[in-house]
Parts: sequence; C-alpha cells; structure tokens
Amino acid sequence: MEESSRLPLPDAFLDFLRENGLDPSMYTASDSTPRYVRLKPSCEDFVEEIEDEMKCKLEKVVWLPGFYSLPPDIQIASSRAYREGKMYGIDAASGAAVRALDVSAGDHVLDLCAAPGAKLCMIADILGKSGSVTGVDVASQRMAACRTLLQKYALGDRCRLFVADGTTFAILPVMFHSDSKSCESKVEGKGDAFREWTSRRPYKERKKATKVKKTISSQLVRGTPNQELIFYGRHSGVVGLTRSELYQPACECEVSRRGYDKVLVDAECTHDGSIRHIQKFEQWGWTTLQRRVLDAERTDSLTDLQLRLLSNGFNLLKVGGSLVYSTCSLTVAQNEDVVEQFLKDHASAELQEVEDAKNWPCKSGRIPKTLRFDPLKSQTSGLFVAKFMKLAI
Repeated sequence: MEESSRLPLPDAFLDFLRENGLDPSMYTASDSTPRYVRLKPSCEDFVEEIEDEMKCKLEKVVWLPGFYSLPPDIQIASSRAYREGKMYGIDAASGAAVRALDVSAGDHVLDLCAAPGAKLCMIADILGKSGSVTGVDVASQRMAACRTLLQKYALGDRCRLFVADGTTFAILPVMFHSDSKSCESKVEGKGDAFREWTSRRPYKERKKATKVKKTISSQLVRGTPNQELIFYGRHSGVVGLTRSELYQPACECEVSRRGYDKVLVDAECTHDGSIRHIQKFEQWGWTTLQRRVLDAERTDSLTDLQLRLLSNGFNLLKVGGSLVYSTCSLTVAQNEDVVEQFLKDHASAELQEVEDAKNWPCKSGRIPKTLRFDPLKSQTSGLFVAKFMKLAI
C-alpha cells in the first residue's frame, strides 16, 4: 500500500479485501484509471475535432472497437460532442461484457438490469436497423434516465423499456415487420392498441394510462408481476399491439422458440470492483460502506437476488441463445459461487468461452471460462464476466 494514499481504508474493509484475495492498492494508489467513451459508429471520423475541442488526446482502445480512453480528470459532460450525442461514457470493462454477448444483426436482446443505460445504448448501436432490445430495471427514476439517454442518442427506435422486477419479468420479444405501413395498419380498427410513443399525450390517453397503472397495481397485490412499459420505439414491435397481446404469458415451449437470442444480466452487487464508487465512501462515510458492502445480511440477500436474476434471464432465453452474467464486484460469493449454484440448478446451461477475450487485458476467474478485469492490470473498472449457452435437453 502506498504511503501517499489519499484514502485511508478502514480495517474492516481491508479484512474484506484480504478474505477475497484482492489487492488494496487498487483503491489507495493515485487515480490513474482512464475515463472511457464510446463513439457512435457514424461519428468516428470526428475524433480530431473532438480532441481539439476537449484539448486532450483520445487514445483508441485497441482491444475494444469504438472505444477511446481519456485522462481521468477530463469531464466529458460539458463537451459539444457529448451534448450532440456523438459519444457516451461507458467503462471499457462494461463494454467488454456487451461485446461478450456477440450481438448480431436481427437479434432480440434483453438487458435485464438496464439502468442507467450505457450498455443498452451500445447494444442498440450494434443492432442498428434490425432486431430489438428490451431494457428492464426495477428503479423507475433510473429507467426514466435510461429513456432520456436513448432519446438523446437517437437509439430508441427498436427499444422497449419496462420498469419491472428482473427476477419475475416475463415478456417475450415481439416478432414483427419493420416497415412503417405495417406499423400504421396494425393500429387501425384496434381502439386499445398502442400507438406511436410520445411524451406529450392528450389528456384522455393520460387518464387511460393512470387507470391502467391502477389496474396493474391491483394485479400486483394478487401476485401478478408489475411490468410497466415506459417507452417503446416505432419499430420495437409494440405499435399495433393491445395490452393483452403485449402482456400475454408465455409457456416454456414458446420461450424455446420465441425467447430472446441474447440476454445480459449485469446484476446489482456491492460495487467493490469500482474504484470510483469506493472512493465516494470517503464523502459518504465509512459507516455507509459497512452497511452497503460489508454487512453479511446484505451480501446474502444480494447473492440470492443475483441468482434469481440470472435464473430468470436464462428462462427467457431461447434454445441456442447466449446469456452474459456480470457484476462489478470482485468477490467470489457474488461471482463464481453464483455461477456454480446456477449451473447445478440448470442442466441446460453450459459455460462458454468468450472468443474475443483472448485479446483482452483480463484474467481467468476461479472457474474456467469465466473472466475477471482487475483494475490494476486492466486499467478499467473491476468486472466479472461469465457467458452461458442454453442447450436443448
């Protein structure tokens, strides 16, 4: 540990790190981890212009297409390129988790813990004018921010956003025709069909939406999961559907055929792999860290949540599809232990190699084929990644 540490870590946290084989110097060394941005594919020709405006060099991340690193003290929010939606901030390790999904044209992708939305934007960027992406998160305010992000970067055309519990979410992707005429024709003659989404709805529609919310709340009391649709793009498959069609329950045989091609479960965790997150506790107070990171009861509830998120995401995956599980925790309990239990519970799950990882600055996890980004070596935030395929059994 460096003598010049700005961050005198409490003994309880040092014990926690030792128990998990983690090097405390990743938190106490001076902050040298770069800031990362992803440029939209159509904007990579503007690199020199962006550099001139921000007065710094954008270093291409050679192992991750579309990503650039900046000095850690650079603030991107005030830049014109950020305001104009040419780039967005996302850590390279998080980008690697999306890359591990190997999203292809036409895929229907589920991001089960989508807020605040950078990974969702990256998925939408990769899909372009094909397939669809469904974002789910339990936090309504964070999902509203996610919606704002999609609109800012003009990436919402094939997206659906739901405020819902990822452990019980059960809505399959919609197989649809993407031409505008079919969108219009599907609405005709269906009074209760979803029309094109707009943030400025007439009074009658707002009143109807309030009534629907109350209905959903009453269903929740009776045990039906609350799955509130807060945004949908023109070509997301929603326009023209009735509520009963959108929310219809699916049987297991339907999921095997009509489930998602790819699922990302970037699960809620203790965030101990995020250097910047841990540094915030110096302002928030170390007692807050004790409650959020070190408390055994909280950790136990988190690992249970992580396993349920992973299991539900896998249940919504079609046969032959891929799921990536990731956390920004570096603890074994929230990563390898969750993976081990999940594999025991799901005979149709098979761990997969992440082909691109051969060129990534990461190391193998304690289970073969799993990956760990170590902040000291990777120069990214800490991240654990595991990829699964759903087999036909």
